[in-house]
Amino acid sequence: ELYPDATLFALLHNPGSVSPALERRRIRTSFVQRLPFAATRYRHYLPLFPAAVSTFDTSGFDLIISSSHCVAKGVRTPPGALHVCYCYTPMRYIWDLYDDYFGPERAGLLTRLGMRLALRPLRRWDVASASRPHHFIAISEHIRRRIRSIYGKPSDVIYPPVDTDRFRLSTQDEGFFLVAGALVPYKSVDLAVRAFSLSGDRLIVAGDGPELDRLRGLAAPNVTFTGWVPDEELRSLYERCTALVFPGEEDFGIVPVEAMACGKPVLAYARGGACETVLDRPDGGTGVLFPEQTVDSLLGAVKRLRVARFTPLFLRSHALSFGREVFKARFREYVEARQSARPLTGKPLGEKQLGRFPR
Repeated sequence: ELYPDATLFALLHNPGSVSPALERRRIRTSFVQRLPFAATRYRHYLPLFPAAVSTFDTSGFDLIISSSHCVAKGVRTPPGALHVCYCYTPMRYIWDLYDDYFGPERAGLLTRLGMRLALRPLRRWDVASASRPHHFIAISEHIRRRIRSIYGKPSDVIYPPVDTDRFRLSTQDEGFFLVAGALVPYKSVDLAVRAFSLSGDRLIVAGDGPELDRLRGLAAPNVTFTGWVPDEELRSLYERCTALVFPGEEDFGIVPVEAMACGKPVLAYARGGACETVLDRPDGGTGVLFPEQTVDSLLGAVKRLRVARFTPLFLRSHALSFGREVFKARFREYVEARQSARPLTGKPLGEKQLGRFPR
């Protein structure tokens, strides 16, 4: 929306997999697009991603915006162009979450052996390519610290946009707690399932993923699973729940903001992006943070939440500060300030002078 005439570059693109607004755009892909089974097994080609992103021809562009959680920041910047990286996280699967993705319980033998061989080269490239952007924007203070720790680079924080306008303020409360999101290991949904199975409070888990069967095996009858739900049903769950439970450590966390946009408080683990979006205050704030990823710590937070007083209107007002228009204004101001401070060469910015790398 900020750059409607920008050319988009992606390692690969499966038609119909992104929003209609993006589907209408010009999307240039890399050689990964042509590799066997790339549409469904692209993760197996991770060691090739650095080479793939380096093949993009960005000559003639004055502004490069890389939207990066993997290799996009490593795109080569032509002389005189400005490169701003919006960084969701340094590549988590080659740093702190390697075992969560490639441990014995998560990957086959051949995949593990291949990644062991590729790990050091990938880490070297990841750090070296951090010198290609002129500026980093982190999605949270949590990620700003990781960028400094891993890359040794400074960054500014602009929180990602949350489509808060899709959600309505609600005062309904049907007495259940809600977990929403992908059922993958790092989200620690098993903690919520074990805690609520013990307490007997109703818990609804909305989402799908490789952990689903294991989680069902841990659950007592008071814990139910919906599987994947469409947006309208998820919104209804937000509106009817007592509170959202957010037990994992995430880089930012869109789901807590969506719940707060419906006027619902959040129970969240006190690490990662949740510490920046959930206000745990004596007067109520927007939720309760629990200090340890343990059943006792989570259930203690449930007790605190039950006696706390929350104001739905304040919850929604706080959520709106993370809205799309807020993001657009801050991002535009940031980029324009860096463009003004940097003399650019080449043609004036126009339809063919802007590139954006969305992977």
